[in-house]
Amino acid sequence: MALVLTGCASTGSQTSQAPDLDDPWEGFNRKVFVFNDVLDRYALKPVAKGYRTVTPEPLQLGVGNFFSNLGELRTTANSLLQGKPANAGRSTSRFLVNSTMGLGGLFDIASLMNLEADEEDFGQTLAVWGWQDSRYLVLPLLGPSTLRDTTGLPADMAAYPVTYVDDDAVRAGLTALNIIDTRAGLLDQEALIQGDRYRFIRDAYLQRRQFEISDGVLGDDPFSADDFELDDADFAD
Repeated sequence: MALVLTGCASTGSQTSQAPDLDDPWEGFNRKVFVFNDVLDRYALKPVAKGYRTVTPEPLQLGVGNFFSNLGELRTTANSLLQGKPANAGRSTSRFLVNSTMGLGGLFDIASLMNLEADEEDFGQTLAVWGWQDSRYLVLPLLGPSTLRDTTGLPADMAAYPVTYVDDDAVRAGLTALNIIDTRAGLLDQEALIQGDRYRFIRDAYLQRRQFEISDGVLGDDPFSADDFELDDADFAD
């Protein structure tokens, strides 16, 4: 707690800036962010580094493929809820192919067959249903989110097969392995963070979520419009 309070004091001057419209709870979010950051720095990150050091790369890839394959069921359900039957069909096909030919999802055979699907979750479904704009929220342990995405978490958990594993030890072990593998995959990306760590991660998260919600559609490009024309005056000094 002393480390958390020290971190909060060091960010006090930054929170005096004008609040971001997407982040009206920045003061609270920063405190949770510092708590998560301390926990990550002294617990999760060292474990993730050790995992990546001792685990052969092919095995790491297999672990990532396994958990990604389980997520196809969530994608299928949310694709149907969003009115995207084609994506639901591709996701279902990926799950069947990887679960059988890919030995339970350890091998991503579907991608080798050019069978791809856009990942979908219930937060994206709520956005498609009309909840477009949502306030940024940092969750203890879970990290960056929004009020909309947090609302969708119970439905996402209900659509994830690990939730239904009866053995508590096995369920906890699978969850821990998923978290550690995911964290190990983010180690190299930390070098990209510049400036205010909190705001960099917040902006990156919100931009990525918007990209996922819009299925990669970035909006109209004025330079591609049919009626866009240039004349000599546009190039005058």
